Amino acid sequence: MAPAVALKDPYLESRIYGARTVFVLVIVIALMGILMARYFSLQITQYEIYRTESDRNRVQLQPLPPKRGLIYDRNGVLLAENRPSFVLSLVLERVPDLDETLQALGEIVEITESDLEKFETRSRRRRPYEEVPLHFRLSEAERALLAVNRYRLPGVVVDAQLIRHYPQGDLFSHALGYVGRINEEEQRQLDEVDYRGTNHIGKIGVEKYYEEQLHGNVGYQNVETNALGRVLRVLERTDPVPGADLTLSLDVTVQETAFAALDGRRGAVVAMDPNNGELIALVSTPGFDSNLFVNGISARDYSALRENLDLPLFNRAVQGQYPPGSTVKPIFGLAGLEYGLITPEFTMRDPGWYTLPGEDRRFRDWTLRVRGTGHGKAVDLHQAIEESCDVYFYDLAHRMGIDRLHDFTEPFGLGTPTGLDTTNERGGILPSSEWKRRSRGQVWFPGETLNVGIGQGYMLATPVQLAVATSVLASRGQHYTPHLLRAINGEAVTAPTASVVEADEANWQVIHDAMHAVFHGQRGSARAVGRGSAFTMAGKSGTAQVIGIAQDEEYDAEALEERYRDHGLFVAFAPYEDPRIAVAVVVENGGGGSTVAAPIAREVMERYLLGQSQDENQELADRG
Repeated sequence: MAPAVALKDPYLESRIYGARTVFVLVIVIALMGILMARYFSLQITQYEIYRTESDRNRVQLQPLPPKRGLIYDRNGVLLAENRPSFVLSLVLERVPDLDETLQALGEIVEITESDLEKFETRSRRRRPYEEVPLHFRLSEAERALLAVNRYRLPGVVVDAQLIRHYPQGDLFSHALGYVGRINEEEQRQLDEVDYRGTNHIGKIGVEKYYEEQLHGNVGYQNVETNALGRVLRVLERTDPVPGADLTLSLDVTVQETAFAALDGRRGAVVAMDPNNGELIALVSTPGFDSNLFVNGISARDYSALRENLDLPLFNRAVQGQYPPGSTVKPIFGLAGLEYGLITPEFTMRDPGWYTLPGEDRRFRDWTLRVRGTGHGKAVDLHQAIEESCDVYFYDLAHRMGIDRLHDFTEPFGLGTPTGLDTTNERGGILPSSEWKRRSRGQVWFPGETLNVGIGQGYMLATPVQLAVATSVLASRGQHYTPHLLRAINGEAVTAPTASVVEADEANWQVIHDAMHAVFHGQRGSARAVGRGSAFTMAGKSGTAQVIGIAQDEEYDAEALEERYRDHGLFVAFAPYEDPRIAVAVVVENGGGGSTVAAPIAREVMERYLLGQSQDENQELADRG
């Protein structure tokens, strides 16, 4: 019997097909519902969130660093400028593999370990999508290679920036200071908003002291970028406010003259206008090239500067503390007159040494080793200053006492920082009995007063302090705070108010006449330097011991190493009748101030007053 054949059931098939269709439609509708819900969430519920995220990828807020202000000398000569330089930077969000990118860049540009270390430091404190500098001062060849390889270096940016440059090199290194890259400690202290996009900051000198004025205010721009980070258009822009241009009171020709006159020797020259406190010259030698520090000095160059025995990084003009020697004798002489301890006619015998009552120790006069005797049997104040008689001032200091000497001298600007608008100024030492108790825990001895009476012993002064004290002498008591800033954006700044050192006019005249005789008197210690001058000068020499000489020993400069020889100092002002410049000169280990430092002082004053050097004046005289 044949097997039964199953017949089709159209009804059942229709039901199954309908069920399947409904199931598929339900799934499609559900999926469409989910899709629509997601679209609703993206376009309606979370619209603002995703629009903001999109704009952050498409639109960026970029800082626009301000142009740093320029610095000029009093005659408009540019001392610090900004030069365009190309900088290699990275936007880390657009760099797919940092290590690979750095390796590729290292094959194109010479990237040092220092560059990488500073790059890592900057990367830690950056903001999202902010460019992080890696290498400064790209050469044309390096820029060309980077442009050719740009397609394989996503996130790498080459931008032009203005970089500080000092056209005068080492001539103003200590006066101006320099800018350098912002370090991590500085970054924590700076205003994060105002310094966005800025890589450099003033480190020392005028550049640091007037950082707020020189820096300016940062600007911003909103830019639209493509997927590769390339700027397509600027949507909005707020221009930065450039830093102020500063005009200093320094005179580049006088600065050059002082620098050349020191002739590579260790020393300092400070020239000041006694009528307003403006500094005309501020020189410390040897100097250094400030440009080395702008983008990070190499370890080799920095080691060479630090290990140099002549200390080129040391600003002798404001940090060097030297025994002032006989340069302070005019001040002490004025003190004796004011206290009534001496008169212009008072005389004393100078056998070449001085002894305290009841003691055997001899405090020697410098003439003892030169002439074998003193300055004479009847030395008055005029002669004591003109010939620099130590014995006269030993006796005066002993009778005055250290505390009265301290109190009278302090208003001349010795013993405390002068307030000069620069960094790292030191205050020197103007000793007193209280100072010794406080700093040494000891009592003051009479013999120490004698040493201070000739500017030795504990007494120390910086060259800028000596210039200020000389300025007070020149102006007969007007004590101006020394300053370098003369104008901001062409508008003159108000000079600091002067204090006044009160003294009888007749006593001022006695001191001026004696200082005039130093240059122009028959027995003046600097009379050889004063010959042939086109104007009259007043001054005082000084010699400061570096090492002590025993009671019965003789000082022999030739037998000593050069660095153990005496310092030579000289202070002066001119013209004598109407002073317009006061100068302080220190030549380390240079010997007598009259022979080594006085010619420098004259040359500086001639350059300022006559506009030409001593050699040029002599040449004109020879032609005449």
